[in-house]
Amino acid sequence: MAIVLASQSPRRQELLQRIGVEDFKTLSLDIDESYPEGLSPEDTVRYIAKKKCDAAAALCAPDDLIITADTMVFLDNDRLGKPHDEDDALRMLRELAGRGHTVCTGVSVRCGETSELFAVSTRVFFRPATDDEIRAYIKTGEPMDKAGAYGVQSRGALFVERIDGDFFNVMGLPVEQLGLVLARFGVKLL
Repeated sequence: MAIVLASQSPRRQELLQRIGVEDFKTLSLDIDESYPEGLSPEDTVRYIAKKKCDAAAALCAPDDLIITADTMVFLDNDRLGKPHDEDDALRMLRELAGRGHTVCTGVSVRCGETSELFAVSTRVFFRPATDDEIRAYIKTGEPMDKAGAYGVQSRGALFVERIDGDFFNVMGLPVEQLGLVLARFGVKLL
């Protein structure tokens, strides 16, 4: 059984390695990430993670263990995707400053006909920030490829006052829950 991470995210790859999954392949997917209106944040990320897993299964061997994930940032149930440009990043970070928001990650794990689908939500609270701080952060380029326009594992951490829940979920992969699911698929990490 080969383990396939259907994601090109360097953060997800790093997190898998950190928890002891050393030997895995990566697969790049180009899928439509649209979803039906009216889904809860958790249902939205589960829907897209499953969509990714179905697409990956068509490209993998039947006995491959496939892992897919989708992470989204929600502020008052409104989705904050990746910023389109610096002005969009400024808008998002201004909205997040001094407030709490939710980071949801949906994960799908599949091997053959057996699959598990779950979502993990983490609350993140930003301290108030000045426009000068936000603009300086945007100039680093870090916000431009991240949902919600920040990376908690890098300089974006300077805005985080506290986190309630799985820190690694905010990076894009809820490793505690994933480890439990992988164990049920026979992948022992401890």
